[in-house]
Order: sequence, then structure tokens, then C-alpha cells
Amino acid sequence: MAQPLSGPQARRALELLWTDPRRGARGPERGLTTARIVEVALELVEAEGLDALSMRAVAARLGIGTASLYTYLPGRAELEALMLDAVAIGPVLPHEWPGDWRAKLEAWARDDWHAIRERPWTLLLGSGEQLPGPRMLRWLDSALMIFDGTGLSEGEKLAAIESVDAYVRGLARLHLEDGAPGSGRRAGEEPAGEGDGGRQRDEILGRLVDFDRYPALRRALAAGAVPFSGDRFDFGLARLLDGIAGLIESREPPAAPERRSQSPCSGP
Repeated sequence: MAQPLSGPQARRALELLWTDPRRGARGPERGLTTARIVEVALELVEAEGLDALSMRAVAARLGIGTASLYTYLPGRAELEALMLDAVAIGPVLPHEWPGDWRAKLEAWARDDWHAIRERPWTLLLGSGEQLPGPRMLRWLDSALMIFDGTGLSEGEKLAAIESVDAYVRGLARLHLEDGAPGSGRRAGEEPAGEGDGGRQRDEILGRLVDFDRYPALRRALAAGAVPFSGDRFDFGLARLLDGIAGLIESREPPAAPERRSQSPCSGP
């Protein structure tokens, strides 16, 4: 399971995040860096799932002893913090998406949604605690640029970013079942609760549950609505963006009333 950071671990992780990755060369393996260790750890999780992550497994992939690995990193909790920062930025920064602020924000949210669905283990890595590393702060700086010229205050910009991020991550968490089997799935496998597993669950519930006891839910199901399904993402995101748009519109100065031109000879 992912390792939450204690106070001393967080301090050590921050030091590792903000020092030259070549610092790792002080260990016994010449040329080995913390950046390379993080890269191999991510390859391990991508191939075998988060449950396979351990200092021993990473050392084996690197071809070094576990004791040697500990000369580069204090432990798994610090490794996970570095891994989280490594995946903080996708192929496109938020402000680099085309269009106005809404198009950029929507594109970023959708990209994040698909990325998390492909790699749900990122929600559980380090228990989801994101330390402010270089890549994370670069992402946040870019996200703030989305709202340049909108009239929002700096606090409102941050709140908007955090609200969209919380929505994407929160909805994604709903797709992880208890025990988070999806967090350890391998590439190409379906997320938890989808495919045959999801259909079997619905069949079992259909036999066990008397939906007459839940009339509002029964009407929703009869209309084709599916609770906790991915198609709710579009609706919720649109409503969230509508709210931000309303706030931005409230910051725009009202248009000046048109003045009718008068002839120099005309009276008052």
C-alpha cells in the first residue's frame, strides 16, 4: 500500500525534490541518479501495479542491492513523493491548450480525467499527498495563467483551479472499489467497476435489491441514468465551468450606454 508521509519524511522528500538530481551520484553506483530511480519505479508500477512497488523491487530492476538503494533515498515514502511530482505534468501544460480560458480549463480537466482513468494508482500514491515539487509548481503556475485577463482575483483563480482538480479527482475516486484493485491494475486492463465486473455487479444488485424502496432512484435507473458512471463527468464539469464563467462575468465592467449624437444647432 502507499506510504503516507510523516513530518520528517516530508522534510526529506522536499529536500530531494528541490536539490540537483545528480546528487544521487554520491551513492555506490556511479552515474545513478534519483531521477533514474524514479523513472524505474514508475516503469515498475506501470507494468505490475502499485502493490508491486517496494524498495527491494526497484533495486532489483536497477540491478543493485536494496541496501545500495537506501543510500540514494531514505525510503519508499520519499520515493513516492518524487514519483508524484514526476507525473504532475502531462504532455501539455494547462495554459498551452488552445482557446479561451474555458476551452483551456476544459481541455486540461478532460486530459487529467483520462490520465487518471488510465493510471488510477496516481490517486493512491503517497496517499494522494502532493508536496510542492518543481513540476507541481510549474503545473500550478501554468494553470494560473489560464485566468489572465479574466478579472478574477488571485485567490479566486486558485480556488477555481482547486475546485476543478477536486472534481476530477473526486469523481475518479468513485470508480475505485474498496481495496482499490484498480490502483494496481496493469496496462490495458479495465478500471475497477467497468466491463464484465460492472455488469455482474448490476445483475447481482438486480436480484438482491428491491428498488421499490428507492422510488427516485428507480425512476432514474428506468430513464437510463447510471450512478457513479463516467458519463456524469461531462455534466458536472460543464456546470462547474458555468459557475466560474458567471463569476468572471460579474467582474467585467458594465458596457457604457450609447450616447445619441446631437446636431450643433439642436436644442437641449
